[in-house]
Amino acid sequence: MNVHDELYQQVILDHNRHPQHFHELDGHTHQAEGYNPLCGDHYHVFMRVSDDNIVEEVSFTGSGCAISKASLSIMTDALVGKSVDQAKQVFEQFHQIVLGKCEDPAGVGKLAVFAGVAKFPTRVKCAVLGWHTFMGALDQRQEAVVTE
Repeated sequence: MNVHDELYQQVILDHNRHPQHFHELDGHTHQAEGYNPLCGDHYHVFMRVSDDNIVEEVSFTGSGCAISKASLSIMTDALVGKSVDQAKQVFEQFHQIVLGKCEDPAGVGKLAVFAGVAKFPTRVKCAVLGWHTFMGALDQRQEAVVTE
């Protein structure tokens, strides 16, 4: 096992055990539900977006595997303070990382730990569920975001 794989495992385990922003956000302006019917991961993402389209706060509730929960936990920190357009760009970067298409994953901060997901294609849906749910919340989707 190389150093990057060990870091990946440790960060995933830490964020799974102690997720950041794991609560329903009071006063949220956007929310969405995300569900992976194959594995049972099921989350709700809440956010507050300001009138000038800044993501002021993001939180989540629900349950799922370590990868999905850690991904959501890191996502909440990565998107706070970003404009909606910047948040969409970070979403695209993350998507490229987990698909193994990012040229320099080290240049994207903590998100780089998910580069290892590309080695396990069946786990990509776990990693991206929360991110797609975030995008669903931005779009004010009423139906659940599903991975299938």
